[in-house]
Amino acid sequence: MPKPITVYLPYSAQEHTRRTIDQLLQSPLVERVCLLTAGSIGKIPAGCGRLVVDALYASRTMRMIAQNSTTPYTLLIIHDTTIEFGQFALDRLLSVAGLTGSGMVYSDYHDIQGGQRISHPVIEYQAGSIRDDFNFGSVLFFDTKAFKAAAGQRQNFQHAGLYSLRLGVSRLRPLTRVVEHLYGKVELDVRKSDQKQFDYVDPKNRAVQIEMEQAATEHLKQLDAWLKPRFKTPNLDEVAFVHEASVIIPVRNRVKTVGDAVRSVLMQQAPFSFNLIVVDNHSTDGTTDLLRSIAQKDRRVVHVIPERQDLLIGGCWNEAIMHPACGRFSIQLDSDDIYKDETTLRKIVEVFHREKCAAVIGSYRMTNFNLEEIPPGIIDHREWTPDNGRNNALRIHGLGAPRAYYTPIIRGILFPNVSYGEDYAAVLAVCRQYQIARIYEPIYLCRRWEGNSDAGIDVAKQNAFNFYKDKLRTFELLARQRLNKAAKPTATAAKKAPARKRKVKKAGR
Repeated sequence: MPKPITVYLPYSAQEHTRRTIDQLLQSPLVERVCLLTAGSIGKIPAGCGRLVVDALYASRTMRMIAQNSTTPYTLLIIHDTTIEFGQFALDRLLSVAGLTGSGMVYSDYHDIQGGQRISHPVIEYQAGSIRDDFNFGSVLFFDTKAFKAAAGQRQNFQHAGLYSLRLGVSRLRPLTRVVEHLYGKVELDVRKSDQKQFDYVDPKNRAVQIEMEQAATEHLKQLDAWLKPRFKTPNLDEVAFVHEASVIIPVRNRVKTVGDAVRSVLMQQAPFSFNLIVVDNHSTDGTTDLLRSIAQKDRRVVHVIPERQDLLIGGCWNEAIMHPACGRFSIQLDSDDIYKDETTLRKIVEVFHREKCAAVIGSYRMTNFNLEEIPPGIIDHREWTPDNGRNNALRIHGLGAPRAYYTPIIRGILFPNVSYGEDYAAVLAVCRQYQIARIYEPIYLCRRWEGNSDAGIDVAKQNAFNFYKDKLRTFELLARQRLNKAAKPTATAAKKAPARKRKVKKAGR
């Protein structure tokens, strides 16, 4: 009787892969171990087969695996690194797959660092887990029928084949997490979280991102969650405002940086009235005294201390946009950052009026505390396109800064009262119906320092942040499906339309 699992893994003749292969060949559940190689690499380990592939994550590789697999389950290891399976790990993956009927099963694991095992939990997959960097770990356990069905898609991706395949599997069957550490792996990318988060906007990765967007777009179309490039046009003169623009700074305990942020606003040169609303969320480090002294000297500064004690960044934004002094356009500035020069505000407002949009998002330069440029330099999100940007927004982590909103529209949406992802939630909601305009030159300086809220966060917090943004995507996915459903004519209306035409024709005889 054949064994139930065929295993595929990248092979470059490294010793760590041989140790992984030995474990797999000794398992009574493994029928075959097939090595994915990039050409001739000499003699392969005894007991193994081989598939020569151009690129590990290409569509052609996925199709080759699908055609080669004859067992009920296909185990794919996606990183060329040390994998140490735990006791009865394959038995557990097989059991869960059978119990749940899942298209793919994945699990928590350990990072192996210096001989030590460090827990690395992953997160639950949900409908909104569309981003291409979702961390499944290194071991993906597929139902072969689901794998074959998804691999049969008519794409020819060089980089997005695996991504497209797992999206396809997710449309057919559940993707199930085992909340157990079933293996250990040596982590090859040891950069801190804040160093990794901008990989997707690195110009070197542009070809990859184009394919990822194509795969995500097709997935959204299959789910009827893709939005056509049709937008509402806001009437920017519908409501009267005393001020044309308000810069909004939520702040708590940033005495070291908020003064610079405020000064960068007050130096703005613009042919319209503007003010600055600083929502000081009960600071205790001297921030309050600093802001109070600035507000006493400049009437453009509105220093707000909320009555509520439960506000996070999103809640502070709500305080500002609902404030009677808020202007026609609400424009973001974080308390750590500064505007690039005195023209930032004017450029943003000009784009609102020129493009008749509901939001404008600029570009920024990454700097250290001393305003010296640091990698990756300018973040301009050029992957945004007017026609498909709002669909691709469901795949990526963010859309840039500074963000600015037409106040009546953002007042109707509001921000979730959280301190991570509140901006992403707002932008997703805006672009569901309205166009977002872009400024691709840097108009903002984003300062990175040890006090930033996203500097070197641990796995648990990364997981919490990622799960929350995936949940926002899930909400947005459902909202867009409902929007598309409402836009379709009902069956009754479709039947009545031809009948009315026939009546008109008869009346004209």
